[in-house]
Amino acid sequence: MDKVCAVFGGSRGIGRAVAQLMAQKGYRLAIIARNLEVAKAAAADLGGGHLAVSCDVAKEHDVQNAFEEIEKNLGPVNFLVNAAGINRDNLLVRTTTEDMISQLHTNLLGSMLTCKAAMRTMIRQQRGSIVNVGSVIGLKGNIGQCAYSASKGGLVGFSCALAKEVARKKIRVNVVAPGFVRTDMTKGMKEEHFKKSIPLGRFGEPIDVAHAVLFLLESPYITGHVLVVDGGLQLRM
Repeated sequence: MDKVCAVFGGSRGIGRAVAQLMAQKGYRLAIIARNLEVAKAAAADLGGGHLAVSCDVAKEHDVQNAFEEIEKNLGPVNFLVNAAGINRDNLLVRTTTEDMISQLHTNLLGSMLTCKAAMRTMIRQQRGSIVNVGSVIGLKGNIGQCAYSASKGGLVGFSCALAKEVARKKIRVNVVAPGFVRTDMTKGMKEEHFKKSIPLGRFGEPIDVAHAVLFLLESPYITGHVLVVDGGLQLRM
């Protein structure tokens, strides 16, 4: 049976590294991003046989249409990676309601909608594996990231609840919680300052997280787990 994986947020950062690693392992991939041209460029970099799809994860009809397009062109989705995410860092008293809502919609609601859409096919197949990309900030919190922490903390709770719901259908749901990873979301940070708090002494690379994602996707006896990939950052938080 084909290994078909939908990678939301697969055009950049952690999602792109996941897609590149999975392509090397023989998966057929759907690269999903808001901008179709960006998704097409990322899919083309993987070689032939992959699909680019445009989707706003916070819009349910977009998500449903994306899954219909993937199934039509690649086949039923049996693997799902939710790597789409945004941050709007600020102290809570300075955070606008719009910024709170946008982070909750993209980081939490979006993953809920994609998981819901994937359930129909996965339940029918009686198999499936989902990895949601959270954050160590969702486990420990951080100053200036109340809304982001809430969205990623909510993602952990959601994933664990879903894992319980669908385990009897042979569907697994897990979370990877990265620390500081060198992506567009962290490029404004002064690495030398933050590296002092990381026992391994460096920011992570997207490929570091990608290996953890693939491990959870393919591990047949792990579900409802949160795998922290942070270079030991939690040890000092």
